[in-house]
Amino acid sequence: MKPENDLLSLNNLARNVLLQYDIDPDKISVIQNNGLKTVWKITQGPESKCLKRLKQNKEKALFTVGAQIYIAQAGGAVPQVYLNREGNPVTEYMEQIFVLYEWIEGRDFSFARPADLRLALEGLAKFHVSSRGYTAPEGAKVSSKLGRWPHQYESMMSRMLKWKNEAAAKTENAVYKSYCRYIDAIAEMGNKALEALLKSSYSKLTDIAPEQSALCHQDYGEGNAILQGDTVYVLDLDGITYDLPVRDLRKIIGKRMEKLGRWDKKVIEDILLWYEKNNELSSEEKELLKIDLLFPHRFFGTVKNLFKKNKVLAPGEIIRIGEFELAKTDVLNDLF
Repeated sequence: MKPENDLLSLNNLARNVLLQYDIDPDKISVIQNNGLKTVWKITQGPESKCLKRLKQNKEKALFTVGAQIYIAQAGGAVPQVYLNREGNPVTEYMEQIFVLYEWIEGRDFSFARPADLRLALEGLAKFHVSSRGYTAPEGAKVSSKLGRWPHQYESMMSRMLKWKNEAAAKTENAVYKSYCRYIDAIAEMGNKALEALLKSSYSKLTDIAPEQSALCHQDYGEGNAILQGDTVYVLDLDGITYDLPVRDLRKIIGKRMEKLGRWDKKVIEDILLWYEKNNELSSEEKELLKIDLLFPHRFFGTVKNLFKKNKVLAPGEIIRIGEFELAKTDVLNDLF
């Protein structure tokens, strides 16, 4: 199909879905088209809305969309969800799932700018606070990582050691040779993190009902937050799950340190300071953040592309991420 025909087909699809909202739009624009996931900007008179086709099934969508409605009602800065004419937040059409959201106009963030990073972290903290108390609606598939960190650590460690055996048989290839060079030290680091986790307050902090927990975004970054005036809106909640808030912080810190190419204690302390302006963490939560930062998540995420996704990886990339992970121990020991 030609691109212009594909675009016409997508816009016709959106028009048919919008009939279930009694909306006859003046203009439809495809903003994102990534496989099944599609985003349209819908203009009707002076108002704009966002129509989204989700990759999720209905049960998963009921959980994430229900959470977004709850957070908005609790005063959280997330786009409003519009109900269809039957009063439902999720619309099914041609065995596909659609949701209609408020369109948020604003500017994107650059986390490389400290002022932007500060605002984004203050917004994330507010998001976590406003998400507490959410109970999933009937029929929703609940997503929760509460209590699962030890299993996840063990699973990642098991896979990396399995890949070590694969790599050992291919050391004539420089990328596999590089993997063998680093995996033992990385495995030792992972084991230390797992031992520390099992001795920590983790089981106590996660032995709670899901509605007592915050919801973690899991992919909070420059593309999923937008500034409108002085309000930070959190976007794209498709991956939210019940978990400790420090999970989101670990991901943000890991990405920032990798972008910097070094582990910077001052930047990490600033990130915590900005976040805690709106959601103070206990000493036990900070200890869990340190443990989660110690685990070699970034190394695993990189080598997974080679072993699981069969993506081409340069030997230098293994060396870079290996050295990056091994350089963090002293900085993390001095934290908190």
